[in-house]
Amino acid sequence: MIRTYHRPATLDEALRLLDDPGAAVLAGGTDLNGDAIGAPSVVVDVQDLDLDEISADGGTVHIGATATLQALVDSDLVPGMIRDLAHREAPSTFRNAATAGGVIGASEPESELLAGFLVFDAVVTIVGTAGASTVPLGDILDDPELAAGGIITEIAVPAGGRTASDRTGRTPADRPIVMVAGRLDDAGTLRLVATGVATNPAPIDLDALDELDPPGDFRGSSGYRRHLAGVLGARVVRGLQGGSS
Repeated sequence: MIRTYHRPATLDEALRLLDDPGAAVLAGGTDLNGDAIGAPSVVVDVQDLDLDEISADGGTVHIGATATLQALVDSDLVPGMIRDLAHREAPSTFRNAATAGGVIGASEPESELLAGFLVFDAVVTIVGTAGASTVPLGDILDDPELAAGGIITEIAVPAGGRTASDRTGRTPADRPIVMVAGRLDDAGTLRLVATGVATNPAPIDLDALDELDPPGDFRGSSGYRRHLAGVLGARVVRGLQGGSS
C-alpha cells in the first residue's frame, strides 16, 4: 500500500528519496496505482523533472522517459512502427498517462511496445547516485538489477531502417498470443523480436526455432507458440524484403 508520496523538483532530490529501500519511481502510475497488493510503501513522482521531451539528433531519436505513449503516437520524429505499437499498447485513457520509461520499468512479457524498442536496439539512459550510464535495453531485460536504484531518463533508438510486424491474438484488441517485430537496418542487418515465446520479449532466429521453449497457457501450448513464431516471423521477413516500413 502506498503510504508516502514525494514529488521532487530535481533529479538529485529524487535520487536521495529513492535511497529509502521501500521507495519506487512513479511516472504515469498506470502500473503502481493498479497494483493494490504489490504497490510500494513510498513513491517518488518524477513528473516535474522535465523528462518528457522527444527529439532527433544525427539519425537517433531521443525519447524522454516520461513522454506518454500518446506523445509517441503523435510525434512525427518517432519511427512509424514504434508509433503503431504505442497505439496498440493501451487504450487512449491509459496512453495519456502511461510513459515510455514506465513500459521499460514494468517490462511486461507481452508488451508489444517493449518488443518494438528491443528490435530497434534501444539504449536506455539511467541516472543513479554515481552518475549517468547508458545500457542496452536487452541487458536490462536480462538483468533488471541494472536499473535498480536509478531513474530511467531517456530511451534512444535509431531513426532509419525498414520495419514490419505481425501478431496473432484471440481478438484484434487482445494482447497477442505471439507477436513478431522485425527491422532491417540501413546496413542490411535483420533483427527479429517476439513476444509470447519467453518470459520477456526476446530476439528470435528463424533457423533456430527448435531452441525456443515458450511458456504455455490457456491461449496456446508451448508448441503452438513456437509454430506461431515461425509463421509470423516468415511473414515479417517477407514484408521487410518487400520494403514495408
